[in-house]
Amino acid sequence: MAIIESVPNFSEGRRADVIQALVDAIQAPGVLLLDVSSDADHNRTVITVAGEPDAVLEGLFRVTALAAQTINLFEHRGEHPRIGATDVIPLVPVSGITLDECVTLAHALGRRIGAELGLPVYLYAAAAARPERKRLPDIRRGEFEGLLTSIHLPERAPDYGPAQIGPAGAVVVGARPFLIAYNIFLDTPNVEVAKAIAKQIRESSGGLPAVQAKGFLVEGQAQVSMNLLDTGLTPLHVVFDEVVRLAHQQGVGVTHSELIGLAPEQVMLAAAAHYLKLRGFRSTDTVEGAIQQAALRHKRLPPT
Repeated sequence: MAIIESVPNFSEGRRADVIQALVDAIQAPGVLLLDVSSDADHNRTVITVAGEPDAVLEGLFRVTALAAQTINLFEHRGEHPRIGATDVIPLVPVSGITLDECVTLAHALGRRIGAELGLPVYLYAAAAARPERKRLPDIRRGEFEGLLTSIHLPERAPDYGPAQIGPAGAVVVGARPFLIAYNIFLDTPNVEVAKAIAKQIRESSGGLPAVQAKGFLVEGQAQVSMNLLDTGLTPLHVVFDEVVRLAHQQGVGVTHSELIGLAPEQVMLAAAAHYLKLRGFRSTDTVEGAIQQAALRHKRLPPT
């Protein structure tokens, strides 16, 4: 059975009734709700769902339609960059399906959103139809306000839907491997420190491979906000250690960190093994992992 994950981001993190309505709308039959994360300063909500492709795509279409009715970007203000009410919809292969097949699904979803909801749709990551649109920050450059005055230009023409923009903005749809959204908080209200650290660690500025980063002020505390695009290239613990090192250089410390959405188990186990200096540590060295392996082994045994 094919299973995909999706982590749509919505430009609403303050109105509890709207957030709950989005959560309800995405849960079409067969869609598993895995996580909901909202932030008032970013004014953003991230919902994680999984299931069979047809079910997940139906849930994503329904929630995109609702977001277009309930979120007005002319009134929206928040720390996080955005171009749409439903700002981005990534499709992630989990099991029984390839990334290329998720690209096909992304095109189908984008085409439907454009045709039936009348929203401009941009394709990104593995689904990008143009090389300059592979990176999400490149599509978001200028944000909603910039898109208002540039969507008519050939280089800003959407991949699906009309080349016109209203209160719901545009939607970015794509296919990608697992991504980890990860924030580290500093013990200072000086957002310039977070911005400086973000610039030093992000790949586009010559920093860590497969790391995107920006600095924000969240509830009076400087935050280094990151997307880790490939933890095989740059593991989570490497990012944490580097932010701590750079923060100490500026005379500040780290108070805590947070995940937005979910992270693969192996990423967390790798971080634990790193800090505990466990050599050759595997998931089957946990009680839960050993039980899962034993259950699988038992299932494969021929009946007696």
